[in-house]
Amino acid sequence: MSGESRFLTLLRLLAHDPAAQGLVDDVAILPVGDSRLILTSDTMVEGVHYLPTDPPQDIGWKLAAVNLSDLAAKGARPVGCLLNYALSGDDAWDEAFIAGLGEALDRHAMPLLGGDTVKMPGASARSYSLTAIGEATGAVPTRIGAKPGDRLYVTGPVGNAGIGLDLARADPSASGPLVEAYRRPRPRMAEGALIAPLASAMMDLSDGLLIDASRMAQASGVAITIDHVPLSAALEQVRGASVAVQIAAAQAGDDYELLFALPHGVAPPVHAIPIGHVGQGAGLTLLIDGAVMPLPDRLGWEHG
Repeated sequence: MSGESRFLTLLRLLAHDPAAQGLVDDVAILPVGDSRLILTSDTMVEGVHYLPTDPPQDIGWKLAAVNLSDLAAKGARPVGCLLNYALSGDDAWDEAFIAGLGEALDRHAMPLLGGDTVKMPGASARSYSLTAIGEATGAVPTRIGAKPGDRLYVTGPVGNAGIGLDLARADPSASGPLVEAYRRPRPRMAEGALIAPLASAMMDLSDGLLIDASRMAQASGVAITIDHVPLSAALEQVRGASVAVQIAAAQAGDDYELLFALPHGVAPPVHAIPIGHVGQGAGLTLLIDGAVMPLPDRLGWEHG
């Protein structure tokens, strides 16, 4: 068990309200009148979630995007957000960050409602948190509802952001679709709204296909088999499509595509890629070219 998993076990002792869902999902679901508020919060830390050499405007964009992606996975409409910001001591850097954040907020109609600012000790890593608030008036899929017989889909290929991170780490001036996938993920808001009424379960891919599918399987009490790892043409051009590349892409985080399960016979309402199925039992199985692959020791990103 990772340090993150151990800490979440302790936090669950405090998370008594049904809105917390036992902390098995990325969001809280709080009934208010005839609708539900969807609450989520994400933190980005320099050297952990982004490179010190990443452009500040892209860091601001990404902080908004990762929170919006959680709302997308619930089919929710953004209502507003709160920002906790560690002042950098560099006015131009802070202005660029706010410009990128504002671009993402404006694009997705999520107004900034408040938050907090702090000054960090010298030489501390920069750290930023955003809490997003959404509203859902219809079905709200979670990780919990996947059922045997369901088909599993993703809204796009996996692994792009992982390669983009490698390229940006090697050359901070690198550009192109893979670097763009890492620095400026696109939350699937429209897709999530259309999928939500039909999905048995849905979540976004933040930590990697393998680990997130495993979390869905565990939360739903089912077995999940992945029989296709979808790669983009841009990734294949850079790395090829070997078994090793497919496994690495399935481990890579920061994709922010939607992973969802649909009942047998229900067609996806958006462009989506079938990647597997849900069955009786427990755990995760990975097939590549029809052959069962040993799962890697590290399924994806975890803290500690």
